[in-house]
Amino acid sequence: MQSFQPPRRVLMGPGPSDVSPRVLAALARPTIGHLDPEFQTLMEEIKAALQRVFNAPDHACVPLPAPGTAGMEAAMMNLLEPGDRCVVAINGVFGGRMADMAGRAGATVVTIEHEWGQPVDPARVEDALAEAPTKVLAFVHAETSTGVRSDAAALCGLARRHGALSVVDCVTSLGGIAVEAAAWDADILYSGTQKCLSAPPGLSPIAISKRAQAAITGRKEKVRNWLLDFNLLMAYWGGEGGRTYHHTAPINALYGLHESLVVLFEEGLQASTVRHARTHEALAAGLEAAGLKLLVDPKWRLPQLNTVLVPEGVDEAAVRAHVLKTWDLEIGAGLGPLKGKVWRIGLMGASATPWHVRLCLTALSEALAAQGVKVDRAAVLTAMDASLAA
Repeated sequence: MQSFQPPRRVLMGPGPSDVSPRVLAALARPTIGHLDPEFQTLMEEIKAALQRVFNAPDHACVPLPAPGTAGMEAAMMNLLEPGDRCVVAINGVFGGRMADMAGRAGATVVTIEHEWGQPVDPARVEDALAEAPTKVLAFVHAETSTGVRSDAAALCGLARRHGALSVVDCVTSLGGIAVEAAAWDADILYSGTQKCLSAPPGLSPIAISKRAQAAITGRKEKVRNWLLDFNLLMAYWGGEGGRTYHHTAPINALYGLHESLVVLFEEGLQASTVRHARTHEALAAGLEAAGLKLLVDPKWRLPQLNTVLVPEGVDEAAVRAHVLKTWDLEIGAGLGPLKGKVWRIGLMGASATPWHVRLCLTALSEALAAQGVKVDRAAVLTAMDASLAA
């Protein structure tokens, strides 16, 4: 057995994104104990930083010791008890996963199915909430499987109006577009580190409102997931009166998250949002010049996750294989009903730069030409440059 030496890839799929040298260097710093006073200082800085990123000054914000899916499971398992009614809006893979987890918590699950590539319809959600008392409304803010954004403010507002708690999947949105926990009056929001925060996979930042905390502490039954039981977690992360051992924290992964947040704040949250938007516009301009189309209507497109329709007669898997082999570039395939019909191109965090856009457009143009599709590469790059100069 020998040491593993990974190839150097450019990550422009649906996640993970490229990790900056600064974050990689932070991961290699000396490991200390998870109850060390210096590490506890770091924990407090991470909590405060996550409140800033989520725009959640009154929420409890901690990173869960597992990928973004853990945030989803923590939200469902902590809030829901057997017999609770949970309305889940589904417009892609991850809404469906929310519904599955709600069912595993013993809830009565009502699903609202949408066409993939469309945002969640608030009118349909309101109809479902009006049918019966509901404990939780769950939806995906930025659906990674389709590249579509839904109106979180409107949906959280409906939850409040009908006395429900809101659960918002922000795995792909946090750090790339605005996430406004306080303004939305959202109850639980969760994300992952491997998307627009550009840290390695393995942690799930979560924000929990006081209203949600009260619901969790007032449960009739214990939370069905021990590791992600918020009541137990906060005995370690809360810090009041000294921390109680709960689990051995992933020390070095938290170094990486901390550094990624330092990088984000150095740039500025608003500046990061603008950067993601501008690189998306440049990519879209180049794709259009290449004769390619995006799945999602411009109003609801995610700048950080671009879903590109595969032209008729093109082998989409062969295109992905070509750019990976020739350019060391990773782009994503479609999922579910979109399998074989789209590519998913990520512009997330450190991968949202003009250099990445130019590389992706050049590689795609070459891969399409290899299949007999005529693409004017010079026109593609000119369109990209014109967008960036605007």
